[in-house]
Amino acid sequence: VVRRSLLQRYEHQPFISCLAGFYSCRWRRYQRERTEPGKCCCSMRECMFFPLLVAAFCFSLVFLYTWGEGKNDYNGFDWYNYGNLGFWFLWSLVILIVAAVLFTYVSLLLVLAMCLLAEGQQLYLHWSHKIGTFLVLGFSISSLFALSILWRDHRKTVRLSFQVTAPYLHIGAIAIMVLLAWPVALHAIRADKKVTQVIIVGPYLAILLFLFLIPLGMYSPCIREMGTLGPKPALIGHRGAPMLAPENTEMSFLKTIEHGGDGLETDVAISYDGVPFLMHDDTLTRTTNIQEVYPNDTGKAASFFSWDALQKLNAGTWFLKNKPFVGMGSLSKADQNQAMNQSIYTLSSFLRLADSHNKLVIFDLYRPPEKHPYRNLWIRKILDVILKESKIKRHLVLWLHNGVRSFVQSVAPGFQHTMGKKAPIEDLLKHNIVKLNLVYTDMSSEDIRKYAEANITTNFYVVNEPWLYSLAWCSGAHSVTTNAVHLLKDLSQPLFLMTPQQYNIMWILTDLTSAFLISLIFAL
Repeated sequence: VVRRSLLQRYEHQPFISCLAGFYSCRWRRYQRERTEPGKCCCSMRECMFFPLLVAAFCFSLVFLYTWGEGKNDYNGFDWYNYGNLGFWFLWSLVILIVAAVLFTYVSLLLVLAMCLLAEGQQLYLHWSHKIGTFLVLGFSISSLFALSILWRDHRKTVRLSFQVTAPYLHIGAIAIMVLLAWPVALHAIRADKKVTQVIIVGPYLAILLFLFLIPLGMYSPCIREMGTLGPKPALIGHRGAPMLAPENTEMSFLKTIEHGGDGLETDVAISYDGVPFLMHDDTLTRTTNIQEVYPNDTGKAASFFSWDALQKLNAGTWFLKNKPFVGMGSLSKADQNQAMNQSIYTLSSFLRLADSHNKLVIFDLYRPPEKHPYRNLWIRKILDVILKESKIKRHLVLWLHNGVRSFVQSVAPGFQHTMGKKAPIEDLLKHNIVKLNLVYTDMSSEDIRKYAEANITTNFYVVNEPWLYSLAWCSGAHSVTTNAVHLLKDLSQPLFLMTPQQYNIMWILTDLTSAFLISLIFAL
């Protein structure tokens, strides 16, 4: 028996040595100190620092979740930085990797601390890890603050994500509380004062009770009765299929059609000699090779070039060089060759393509700048292309521009008039609005239902992530504008879909199981 006890003790020492070594950089056995019953787990300095370690874990977790759920807008974030810095780089991916690494680092420190506490060892965090903890805490707090100032709509994205992820986050939080029950119970039992026991157990039980009851305040349109889910939202390609081909090019629109998109979205500018063409940016720097062809005119507005000059530019090589989206797959050799030979596309060609495939079209119209010869004639010029050159079926046109809507309705009846913001139903019906085109952060199942009752459908932009598309589906959206038609078309049902009865069972079983395990741990 004595030999067996000594053997178990001997085999147990390497485990504690590793824990203490990684946490405290104390690898020698005589440097470790065991906590005596009724004593604090560490010195006063370590007691004051441990909450900072917990805070670093919490803030890094919040930032990692916040930034991870913002993947839908990574391209917009990178485009914003391109406008400020003048060169393209996937800053969004770099931030995600840094956030994941820092969270992993501080999580490992916290796990090591919990294991040492469970073994009754005194805590002593090495100074290098303390510096690392401060860096993680500072980075996380400053990043969250910067997001709240520079990207305020991101908070709406996070709130929307909870409608899909909250049930899984709830289960994860309960699982963590079960794992924490062991060190909490151990130190509560070892405490020699009732006050100390209350200080240890009280906050733990308060958090646990909060987690048990938090589902009472949760709402998700994806928790609904069987058979009440509406049809899958239609897919409108945002500038075509910009994850598969250069945006606003013929190849991009053909890729959308190939993958079953229901409509095409684009941006329209007018050349100096009056040819409407497709271009999102004010300048040609990001999406053409203007630096090679016209190096002295890189800052010149796209609308001040003649159509002959625009035709000399390549609109595809930048796509292969910069790879504008995180997670873009590799293109086939044929697609690479096709992308390299793309040119700027005219509005007339775009409309003919959509008409030939019976696809809806929606476009943002950019008024020419000052001193442009078509500054005051641009709407009439665009209408001429729609009605006379392309002769697209009028019901396929979702007219979004609001400036001269009454004039457009008089000269071109038959368009589906679309409003870019929410408004009272009476005002929408008065102006013959049949569709709303809203940013996805304005998504509300109640508003969607209200507008649908007045025969006004809703389209949300830009929806790229499956979880966000699932939420739009559950909310009753009629369509979404997306960069990822090729991904969303394969969803056969929302990622998260439960009946209220199924969710209640999951919630109650999770709470009961965790309560049983925690009670068992405290009893033992």
